[in-house]
Amino acid sequence: MSTATQTISQTAKEALPHTVNAKNDGSSQQEGYRYAHMLPVFPQDEHYPPLTPFEHHDPGARALNHPNPRSFLDNATSVVQLTPHLGEEVRGVNLAALDSDGLDQLALEVARRGLVAFRDQQDFIDRGPDFYLEFGRHFGRLHIHPTSGHPANYPEFHLVYRDANTTFNFEREDRISSTVWHSDVSYELQPPGLTALFLFSSPETGGDTAYTSQVAALKRLSPQFVAFLRTLKAVHSGVEQAEWSRSGKRGGVVRREPVENVHPVVRRHPVTGEEALFVNRQFTRRIVGLKREESDTILNFLYDHIDKSADVQARVKWEPYTIVLWDNRVTAHSAIVDFAKTGERRHGARITPQAERPIPALEGLEL
Repeated sequence: MSTATQTISQTAKEALPHTVNAKNDGSSQQEGYRYAHMLPVFPQDEHYPPLTPFEHHDPGARALNHPNPRSFLDNATSVVQLTPHLGEEVRGVNLAALDSDGLDQLALEVARRGLVAFRDQQDFIDRGPDFYLEFGRHFGRLHIHPTSGHPANYPEFHLVYRDANTTFNFEREDRISSTVWHSDVSYELQPPGLTALFLFSSPETGGDTAYTSQVAALKRLSPQFVAFLRTLKAVHSGVEQAEWSRSGKRGGVVRREPVENVHPVVRRHPVTGEEALFVNRQFTRRIVGLKREESDTILNFLYDHIDKSADVQARVKWEPYTIVLWDNRVTAHSAIVDFAKTGERRHGARITPQAERPIPALEGLEL
């Protein structure tokens, strides 16, 4: 890693608040913040070559052969289903204490439920970035985001950050809603699978994360239409996100040139076999082989379906020391930026292991 990764770029220095603390009231110096070592930096000379393909072995597949694939939850004090279609909240399980077998079971549980929120995870969060790396690598090759901020010397972590003075999130304030459903970096050839997010600091209220089941959303559609969707593939693009950073926003860096990749509109999970929609408003651009009006009509219908289907959605309220894990292959999500006017800080880290190239639900579909 270059020495530049050890310093905050001038752009980031000017944008970062001079005074923040755990109460988000700006009453103490930045260095008094407990998680200051996890604040975002944007080294201007940090560049990476294109990602290369790799063979992914999903750890959840190993858990299928376990006599009780949910035994890692045996000592939980509470396991509550968030909704019938999506989500689970767990208390009494220390993620930092799971062995390899437990982590395999965790991957399977997240794949089956879409997302799982683990409360009271101070032990995990306070172990620091080297432990986060070890945890994340169990689930796949760790993704380095091309434009977002990361902690000094740890480019593998994508950071979310907003406070009274600035935001380093990919937000659009010229829209009437902050809700933008997406699957993380779906433009990559091998997008993420199991993904983890935890917050170091959050507003007293607001700043929730909304999730939706792309499996349940697909099941709402008529069989004839689903059969047609299985024949389609779409372009996912990182160009707009890169250009947004190049315009000077979010720290103003592009570490890796943006890519576009073609993925099936309906993908199959490699472990559960479930089929899920795999389009999102943020990164999907067009359906291959269709004329522009045809592509726009189908994609806008699917986006509206995803946006409006509250009956297959779940909303996670952040409590201190919460870790949320979701399967990026079968869910979409959106931050809820309803706290922007309060001046409070929302600061978190995402661990983003990559998974396989999306598997078409239709066998033989060429990508």
